[in-house]
Amino acid sequence: MLLPAIAFAQEDPQLPADLVWETNNTAPTFADPNAKKGGTFRTFVVSFPLTLRTVGPNSNSSFRGYILGNQFGLVGMHPETEEIIPEMATHWAYGKDGKTVYYKLDPQARWSDGKPVTADDYLFTIEFMRSKHIVAPWYNNHYSKMIVNVVKYDDYTISVEGAIAKPKKDLHISYGLGPTPRHFHKLDEKWVENYNWKITPNTGPYQISKIKKGKVIEFKRKKDWWAANKRYFKNRYNVDKVRVKVIRDVNVAFKHFEKGEVDTFGLNLPPYWHEKAKGKIYDRGYIHKAWFYNETRQPSHGMYLNLQNEILKDKNVRLGLAHATNVEKTISTVLRNDYERLHSGYIGYGKYTNKNVRAREFDLQKAGEYLAAAGWDKRGDDGIRIKDGKRLSLLITYTLKEYNDRLVVIKEEAKKAGIELKLQWLDPSAGFKNVLEKKHQIAWMGWSTGFRPAFWQHYHSDNANKPQTNNITNTDNKELDALIMQYREEINEEKRIELAHKLQQYVHDEASYIPTYSQPYARSGYWRWMQLPKHLGTKTSGSLFDLFSSSTGGLFWIDENMKKETLRAKKKGKRFEPVLIKDTRYKSK
Repeated sequence: MLLPAIAFAQEDPQLPADLVWETNNTAPTFADPNAKKGGTFRTFVVSFPLTLRTVGPNSNSSFRGYILGNQFGLVGMHPETEEIIPEMATHWAYGKDGKTVYYKLDPQARWSDGKPVTADDYLFTIEFMRSKHIVAPWYNNHYSKMIVNVVKYDDYTISVEGAIAKPKKDLHISYGLGPTPRHFHKLDEKWVENYNWKITPNTGPYQISKIKKGKVIEFKRKKDWWAANKRYFKNRYNVDKVRVKVIRDVNVAFKHFEKGEVDTFGLNLPPYWHEKAKGKIYDRGYIHKAWFYNETRQPSHGMYLNLQNEILKDKNVRLGLAHATNVEKTISTVLRNDYERLHSGYIGYGKYTNKNVRAREFDLQKAGEYLAAAGWDKRGDDGIRIKDGKRLSLLITYTLKEYNDRLVVIKEEAKKAGIELKLQWLDPSAGFKNVLEKKHQIAWMGWSTGFRPAFWQHYHSDNANKPQTNNITNTDNKELDALIMQYREEINEEKRIELAHKLQQYVHDEASYIPTYSQPYARSGYWRWMQLPKHLGTKTSGSLFDLFSSSTGGLFWIDENMKKETLRAKKKGKRFEPVLIKDTRYKSK
C-alpha cells in the first residue's frame, strides 16, 4: 500500500508564502548541570519481549517502551509548562486550514548508523504504517484516515496534514509523526518474520548493543549523539550503558536490588514501601528512599469487561459486577490507603475531565437488584448465583503476581453478591497477547495516557472484534461511534470539551470498564550512588529513573566514586545518614 500520489508526485510543491515560523528556545531547562556521565545502569524486566518490532503481532509488550523511547518525534512537550519544544524539528508553522503543520527538520539529526534523517524518512513512515505487510490494523487505519498527507518541500522541510482541523497544540499530538529509516526496511510479505529480531536504526540517545535471548538486552549511549548539546537534552541521558536483565519474579528482583545487583527498584507497591524496604541497608544509608508526588494524567487502571462474553453482554450483569467490586476495601487494607479511588479512565486531563463521573460504590443491595434483573436471581448451595443451570462465574486475567492479594479481596467481596471470580495469572507477554486477541473475559490492567482523552482506539466499533486493537471491551455501539467521530472532528475547544464529557458519561453508563485506583506519585528505592536532580523530577515525571523518554527521561546519573565508597563502607559496616525524601510540591490539595 503506497501513499496517495500527491505525497510523492506533487510537482515542485511550494510552501505558502505567509507562513509564520515558530520555535522555542526560552522555556526553562529541567536537567541538572552537575550531572556526570558514565557508569552502567542495571535494571530488570519480568519477561523477555516476543519481538523487537514496535508494530505488528506481539509487539505491544512492556519492553516496547524501551525501544520507542529512543525514537524521537518532530516536537515534544515541555514536562513543566506543556509548551511545544523542538525535537527532530527546529521550527514549525501552521496552515490556514487548521489541520496542517509545516516543519523545518534539524539537519544535524542522524540515525544510529550515521545516516542523516531527511524528509524521505517521514514520507516512508506513511508508506510503512499503511502497509498491509506490517500486520497492524490500528496503525493502518490511523495513518490512512487520520494522517492524510505528508509533503516534502526539500530534504529538510515537510508538512503533515491531518484529516480534521484541531487546536494548534493538539495538531502536534494527534498528527505526531516520527521518521522511519527507509534505507533499513524492505516491506514485503515476510517483513514481520524477517524483522522480528533486527535492531532498527534510531534517533535517540541509546541503541541496543547486545542481546542474549531470554536473558539480557543492553543499550549503549551514543558518544556522538547529534542532540547531546541541544537546550532541552543537555545534561541528560548520562549513563554509558543500560543493562536490562530478565528476572521473572519481582520478589526475586527485589533480592537482586538489595544485594546491589540492580540499581533502583520501584516501591509503589505498599508491601515494598512499608515492610520490605527496611533494615540495615536502609538504616545505614546505603539505599535511599524517595516518594515524589506528580501532577499528571492518570493511567486507566481497572477491570475491562469483554462484551462478547455471553454473561457480560448483559448490561445489568455489568452494573451488578461494578457494585460488587469492593475497590475501597482493597485500598484501605492491602494498599494501606496509599492509593486513591479512580473514578474514570480520564483523570488528570484538566478541563477535559468530567468530574461528575463517579465510580459505582460497593453496594450489595444494588448489585443484587441488577443481577436479579438479568435473571440471576437464584443461588446454588455455595452462594453463587445460577441461571438456566449455569453459574455466574467469570475469569479475571492479570499479569503481575503483586496484584494477587488485591484480587483476592475483590474475589471474596464479589462472592457476597453471588459472583464467582476466578483468577488467571499470565506473564506480561502472554497476558498482553491474550487480551489483544480478545480471548479474555475480564482484563485487570491499565492503559498509559495521551495528551487528550482518547476514545476511538478503545471504544469505536472499527476496533471491535479484531485482534491487535485496543478496544479490549469489544464495544460496538453506533451511537457511541457517532459521538466519538464528532469529538475527533470538533475544532472548537469548548464544544470539544463538552463532547469529551458526554463520552466519559456514555462510557460510564455502558459499564464495560470498572475503574479501580490511581497512584499520583512515584516511589523508588535507589543505591546512594544513584544521583537525582535537586528537584528530583518534573511535574509530569511518572518515574524518577525514567530512562529514555524525550520529555522526562535521563535526568539521573551515577556517581562512580560514591559507588566505590558505598561498597567499601558496606564491606566494613560503616554507616551513612539514612535518607527518606517525601516531595509533595505537586500533590493535589
